[in-house]
Amino acid sequence: MMTALVSPASTRANRRTDRARGRGIRGGRQVVPHIVLGAFIVYFALPFWWLLVASTKSQVTLFDGKTNPLWFGHFDFIANIESLFTYSGGIYWHWLGNSFLYAFTGGLGATVLSVFAGYGFAMYPFRGRGPFFSLLLGSVMVPVTALVIPLFVMFSSVHLTNTVWAVILPSMLNPFAVYLMRVYTQDAIPEPMVDAARMDGAGELRIFFQVSLPLLRPALVTVLLLSVVGTWNNYFLPLVMLSNTQLFPVTVGLGALQTQAGVNTGGQSLWNIVITGALISVIPLIASFLSLQKYWQGGLSLGSVK
Repeated sequence: MMTALVSPASTRANRRTDRARGRGIRGGRQVVPHIVLGAFIVYFALPFWWLLVASTKSQVTLFDGKTNPLWFGHFDFIANIESLFTYSGGIYWHWLGNSFLYAFTGGLGATVLSVFAGYGFAMYPFRGRGPFFSLLLGSVMVPVTALVIPLFVMFSSVHLTNTVWAVILPSMLNPFAVYLMRVYTQDAIPEPMVDAARMDGAGELRIFFQVSLPLLRPALVTVLLLSVVGTWNNYFLPLVMLSNTQLFPVTVGLGALQTQAGVNTGGQSLWNIVITGALISVIPLIASFLSLQKYWQGGLSLGSVK
């Protein structure tokens, strides 16, 4: 029987070929996710870029069809801002302040209630915890818009419609945030650490604020951002609950201006005001994300060393 002899040089060459083939296959597999990711980036960034570009144009160059809609034309951004903040006696200032009030009051209230409720569901066994949590999960599946009309009937019976509470109180209830806090609490807080704190004589409130809450900081910030953004972008609830233009948030106010711009009442175009106002309304949300994103990954083990 004859045995074929393979030289070391041939073996190394074959290994290099296999490694190169493997890198080629992995490289081909990585191209598709990058293409999909790039498509999503373009899909979400393109409307914002158009909004930024359109807010700098004058009424003449906005819809004349001659200038590139995705590039800057005659720069008229300062004049558009002046028109926005002086329109109808500066009513945009009222809308912007109302949005801040509704979003941060409702978002902060929703965060506090969600943290306490999620922590209670996760850490304390009580009778009916399973059915109550199942009911909570079922409420997550109900569209928010389907609840607006029943809420309007309830609030009108207690004379709270057309008030700030008609927007703030419903915004404080966020079933998905409660679910998120319960799931995160179960994974982030070790039960032996809580039991050790109880053996040392710590009360439940002290355990929550000094041991558990630092560990919940990433989820807390996430819930706060989701609640604030959801309340800020809410359109249908304040549209139904409010009739006083001085109480409108930015979303409803710009919607009313867009309706006027569509019919072009009085021969005056309002599209520059609508577009510039939409751009200004996005800036607080971007600032919130940029200022709070560092807390998402922080605090994961801060409370375990206390």
